[in-house]
Amino acid sequence: MSTNLKKTLGFWSCFAVAVGCVVASSTLVSLGQGMGIAGGGFVIAMITAWLLQHFSAQSYAELACMMPASGGIRTYTRVAMGAFPAVVATLLGYLVPNLLAAPAELTVAGSVLTETFFPSLSPVLLGGLILGFLMVMNIVGVDIFAKLQIVFTLTMIISIALLGIIGLTGIGALPAPEMADIPFNAMGSGVFSLTALAIWLYIGIEFVTPMAQETKKAEKNIPRAMIAGLVVIFGVNLVYGFALLKYVPAEQLITSNHPHVDMALAMLGKPGMIWISIVSIFASASTINTVIAVVPRMLYGMALSHELPKVFRKIHPRFRTPWVGILFMSGGIAAFFFGGIVNSPDLIVYILAACCAWLFCYIIAHINVIILRFRYPNVRRPYKTRFYPVPQIIGSLGIGYAILNIAPAPEMAEAIYNLVGVMVALSMVYAVVWLKFVVKQPLFKPLGIKEAQAEWKRVHEDLVPAGIQATFCIEPKPQH
Repeated sequence: MSTNLKKTLGFWSCFAVAVGCVVASSTLVSLGQGMGIAGGGFVIAMITAWLLQHFSAQSYAELACMMPASGGIRTYTRVAMGAFPAVVATLLGYLVPNLLAAPAELTVAGSVLTETFFPSLSPVLLGGLILGFLMVMNIVGVDIFAKLQIVFTLTMIISIALLGIIGLTGIGALPAPEMADIPFNAMGSGVFSLTALAIWLYIGIEFVTPMAQETKKAEKNIPRAMIAGLVVIFGVNLVYGFALLKYVPAEQLITSNHPHVDMALAMLGKPGMIWISIVSIFASASTINTVIAVVPRMLYGMALSHELPKVFRKIHPRFRTPWVGILFMSGGIAAFFFGGIVNSPDLIVYILAACCAWLFCYIIAHINVIILRFRYPNVRRPYKTRFYPVPQIIGSLGIGYAILNIAPAPEMAEAIYNLVGVMVALSMVYAVVWLKFVVKQPLFKPLGIKEAQAEWKRVHEDLVPAGIQATFCIEPKPQH
């Protein structure tokens, strides 16, 4: 029985996965707040954030094509720095942040459904139904996941672009309200302090990299999908952002939790509200769908390397998907969602805390590229970062600046750092206890490429009889 995941994903599926976690309802909220705070000058922060994410995409593309496994950042970091940094990077950068941000998307979707279409039904019930549906679809198989992702992503992008164009041109729209002129960039150089808020517009673009082993011509399709995704996201947000400024007062953009709904209502009336409600639901569903599909594959890779309990190794006997990881991730999202944490008045604090934790992973990815270039200069790299090591150095410094300026207000920054501190502490405690005392692995001993190949072979031999797909980080070369 073959232990390799099927190569079923082409460019458009990769594009949908890359963009699916990025184009979310929470990004529309951050776009509205940024435009409200800085006016048109927020575009400067958007461009800065785009460059930083472009550099991150370069590093992730090189790592993914060099080590096409389902472990993602865990795989890359384990070979570069050892088990402890790998476990912390995965938990801090992907598991915990998504447990905070994903319920926010469910809350938006449920609330919009209740207010616009089903006023007699609870938003909690509707959000729960969305989560359950997407969980089942992902357990059924990756082909269905990819098809759903393409529908969600294209619907959201096209709709937001059209709404932005209608708003800017005025074709078919209501007259724009009279508002005072806003300077393009009244903040001056202070606009760079909004870089973290702008990064949330692009964060998660690297979610396609754990799918490398399921991707046709990964060395071409994965880098192209990430870069194309970043370009499209910037263009759509640019048009939509200026339409927001035209129809919604800056003060309302800063305080509103649904500026996109405010703009559509002001621009097109009730039909516009219905339209953006549908778009918002698709955006939230797209994000949740991506999280449920990709994070379990990271957990699957960690379990194969004895960094998580063995139960996460289980693959569905019929659909060949990591069903235990999917159930675990869905259950965690449900716990935060039904627990009501996302109904907090400071929801943006949780979103930016997730962003802050995520940014640490981007720095780790840059460091991984540099370490592996020195340690393994002759290893085959189907995709290489251009102008290395400039993207890694500038990217790390820029992300560090964004972390230090994570929020526009000092009191909000303090709350965010407190949340991130808890995340870091929990991740590090788990990593030390599990690695040191349960599986008794060295914390900082990197796994060599030859060791990785040997371990992959052992996993292959152990799990084939059970019918479980085995994928680690580097497949052994075919024997002739």
